[in-house]
Amino acid sequence: MVHFESFLKSFRGDISTPSDADYAEATSRWALNAQRNAKIVAFPMDAQDVALATDYAKKSGLPLAIRGGGHSTSGASSSENGLVIDLSRYLKEVTVDVDNKLAYVGGGALWGQVDKAAIEYGLATVGGTVNHTGVGGLTLGGGVGWLSGMHGLVIDNLVEATVVTADGSILTASEVENPDLFFGIRGGGCNFGVVTRFVLKLHPQRRTVWTGEIIFPATILDQLISLTDRWWSCGLCEKEGMLQMFTRPPQNPNPCIVLILFYNGTEPEGRENFKDFFDLKPFMDLTREVPYEMLNSIQNEHLGHGQCRLIKGVFQIKLHAESIRQAMERMIAHCNDEHNSVLLLEFFSLAKAQSVPNGDCAFVRGPGGNVMSVTTWKNDTAENLAYARTTAREVTGLIATGQEEFLGVSNEGYGNY
Repeated sequence: MVHFESFLKSFRGDISTPSDADYAEATSRWALNAQRNAKIVAFPMDAQDVALATDYAKKSGLPLAIRGGGHSTSGASSSENGLVIDLSRYLKEVTVDVDNKLAYVGGGALWGQVDKAAIEYGLATVGGTVNHTGVGGLTLGGGVGWLSGMHGLVIDNLVEATVVTADGSILTASEVENPDLFFGIRGGGCNFGVVTRFVLKLHPQRRTVWTGEIIFPATILDQLISLTDRWWSCGLCEKEGMLQMFTRPPQNPNPCIVLILFYNGTEPEGRENFKDFFDLKPFMDLTREVPYEMLNSIQNEHLGHGQCRLIKGVFQIKLHAESIRQAMERMIAHCNDEHNSVLLLEFFSLAKAQSVPNGDCAFVRGPGGNVMSVTTWKNDTAENLAYARTTAREVTGLIATGQEEFLGVSNEGYGNY
């Protein structure tokens, strides 16, 4: 108690505990199953507040978690009976230095804020595919996005970071200052400290891009896999990208395949680039030219807050038709009134990211793209979570087994995007 009173006197930000009116909001997360009942939620005003909260957690023996965007499905940004340092209330400012093409981004900012602030000046940086994801988690995990073909990973665009380490030191990490720390945070997550500010490179970006969904019946699966294999094997150009989603919509007995297409150019250029996929005759075409800042909101309707979610991933270096077919069938079999599952395949040009040698930072680079099982359900019960885990394990296990033919080893895991 003595430690707590002293902490309260020194801490300039806000504190929320279970007895406070804002506690439910303070502990809410994107995925309901990732919420935990923290003993204390601390909203720091600055890096010094973060150092004070870290010190208090150590002295009190409290487990510590860091919340940026709160987009983890594992509960990594929450802590049961612990202390959560929540950066999202005060450390979310985004400032653009137009002359030097840099963005100064608070550790609690969301990618939507970065997209909007930068494009006002005709600039952008790599920032994932969902704009309500936190900047911190995506960046520290590596970060793949629609612009990766042109500009590499998010960490390849990280110039500098302000890091509060476990001993309370407030350090600048860059190639010239504390380079070992800079090495570690690029791919090492929050294990080396709390990042309160990121400095990111910005690049010239056209104001509109072409993107959207085209939807097919599942009966074209074999044709799609064959076409995708040829397209991917030829090497993607830096301006294009695609997500493929295999699912069965809720209250609908018919499975379908959804492609989200992206081309960093005009609508005619995009349609010409993906002409072979349109030749498969989608029954719905929602593609259009949109303002750049809308690009990463395309999935928001399907990935909103307020439901339980589980994500499990595996890498693929080459399409394995039979394992994809089996995974889709298994995933569809697990869909019911309570659970909806999606098998998601990512296709981005990785040439720019792979041009940075392994050993440059903590992130390990490889030729593969992400394949993910994304399961959504309504009621947060142990039984539903167990069912979702079984689905994810079986679906990703089938993909991993297929990839072993090419790799010779198991490759389960999730490359942060």
